[in-house]
Amino acid sequence: MKLTKNTRRAAAAAIAVPVLLFTAACGSDDEGSGAGVASVEGKAGEQPKIKVDKKAKPSDTPVVKTLSEGKGAAVKKGDFVRLDFVGQMTKGQSLGSSWAKQPGASAKAPRMQAVGTAGTATPQLPTKVMEAVTGKKVGSRFEIEGTAKAIIGDQLNPQAGVKPSDGLVWVVDVVAAKKADKNGEAKGEQAAPEAGMPEVKSPSRKPAEITVPKGEKAPKETKSQVLIKGDGPKVKAGQGLIAQYTGVKWEDGKMFDSSWKHGGATAFQIGTNAVVKGWDKALVGKNVGDRVEIIVPPKDGYGTSPQGGELANHTLVFSVDILDTF
Repeated sequence: MKLTKNTRRAAAAAIAVPVLLFTAACGSDDEGSGAGVASVEGKAGEQPKIKVDKKAKPSDTPVVKTLSEGKGAAVKKGDFVRLDFVGQMTKGQSLGSSWAKQPGASAKAPRMQAVGTAGTATPQLPTKVMEAVTGKKVGSRFEIEGTAKAIIGDQLNPQAGVKPSDGLVWVVDVVAAKKADKNGEAKGEQAAPEAGMPEVKSPSRKPAEITVPKGEKAPKETKSQVLIKGDGPKVKAGQGLIAQYTGVKWEDGKMFDSSWKHGGATAFQIGTNAVVKGWDKALVGKNVGDRVEIIVPPKDGYGTSPQGGELANHTLVFSVDILDTF
């Protein structure tokens, strides 16, 4: 998932996708119906194969079909979800796939999946697709198809080379879902910072106050400390992780982002290069309920490229509360 080395609400961002097909959320329409232009082979959990009838005309309203129903709980709007997906134009061009191998990833590495909120666009999947997740049971596979105008609407990115009349198809597996308290936070006695680590104060339901030690040189390697020890299960690579976070720049101590500024707890996939490398290094293996302080040098953060925006060349300090996994 690496959009750019820029913020996704800063910390969880590093979500890598091709030229974005869409630029913002779009409105809601009723689902269409009909035979559709595509047929799908493969079971839920296996990479699907999409075959398109090129003579058929794509629907001008979104067509959603449940291909197989799972046995898990039904997803509600606002739930955090983790999804497998394959998307393509009816002309055959790819719109992305969670089965695509990431550069440099080992054969045993977990796949990079889409993680987000049911009903809200992710960097990989537009709003119509994420709206269609609502009501589906965990373990289900569904298809959504229609014209680019029907599924993406006015937010179609003209740089993507897709015309409003072009047909689009996505096949989505609902891998996991979790309802979370947006106001959740780690609970327990907080440890004092270790030598060289910034001080963290965490007022309830507000961004953490992080004070960088004066005169201390920024470390060249990612460092972390568990400030509050949780008693939940260990975080595994490939899981969706629900967290609160605050981030400041080491150089001036100024906050550049916090989940508390954007409605509270957020979710992302961990251990798949979906977030900055420093987070993958520091959070995999920690426990649900932990509060973790992380110092991330540029090489494990947003790098030295101008594409890193305001965070390029900066060492970053985060306080992260691990609320749950899914």
